[in-house]
Amino acid sequence: MDIASQMILFANVVDHGSFSATARSLGLTPSAVSKQISHLEDRLGVRLLNRSTRQVSTTLEGRSFYERCAQISAEVHRAEELAQSFSGRPQGNLRIATTVAFGKACLMPLMPAFTANYPALKVELELTDRHIDLSDSDFDLAIRFPEQITDTSLVACKLASSKRLLCAAPSYIAVHGTPETPTDLKNHNCLRISTVSHWNDWHFKRGDETWTFAATGNFDANSADAVYHATLAGLGIAQLSSYLVEPDIAAGRLITLLPDYEEEASDIFAVYSDKRNLSPKVRVFIDYLVEHFRPLPH
Repeated sequence: MDIASQMILFANVVDHGSFSATARSLGLTPSAVSKQISHLEDRLGVRLLNRSTRQVSTTLEGRSFYERCAQISAEVHRAEELAQSFSGRPQGNLRIATTVAFGKACLMPLMPAFTANYPALKVELELTDRHIDLSDSDFDLAIRFPEQITDTSLVACKLASSKRLLCAAPSYIAVHGTPETPTDLKNHNCLRISTVSHWNDWHFKRGDETWTFAATGNFDANSADAVYHATLAGLGIAQLSSYLVEPDIAAGRLITLLPDYEEEASDIFAVYSDKRNLSPKVRVFIDYLVEHFRPLPH
């Protein structure tokens, strides 16, 4: 392997945090990846990585070298996408990050038709509610809610409108009663999402009056999907997106609370880092989502 390929491989290892994860992403064996990194270190005469049985980390020299390697890897990736765009046919890897609940409930059912329409595309989907820095990652786009979009340089395309509904299971209401006002919530177990603190500030409006309630309770989870299932189990009260809970409300598995108060908006966006160089694969995926998600039923 030439040094340029080894440098790109090194950047992949640092990004993935291990030889095995890098090997899986590239269709190689961990030993082959490790061998090439060792060859690169021998060629440079410097140790780039600290190795353990489960993960790797960069040495001081490796961190500085990684910054240049990552730049080269990004440039090669952009050049490859540019060349592929000449054909007009979307191809290559499409890396998508989406929240867990939205991915499972809304995105996964659409993937068979999308991949059938674009067989030259390989979709890599990561379900996570953690913060994604698109300017410093290899994701092509992310599907996010407004509270998760903190980088004003990103391009955001609204996919659909949704609302957040306050709800609980009948079993919880039977034991703890029904809150009548936002202030009554302080006497209830309110379920929280740990990954985005703003999600735990619940906003209510009735006429000219507004309230903000800081949700408190004995249960935190790192995804709205986990909070959703905890709500179904009767653990407490939660504020969840309408696309997720409306089937359960219709079936009687959940009950909406405080119906006299306006529901909080929960719009859904596809975000990406550079509108000017939007690749065909990203464009067709966003167009596909807009076609199928707008408007979401509410």
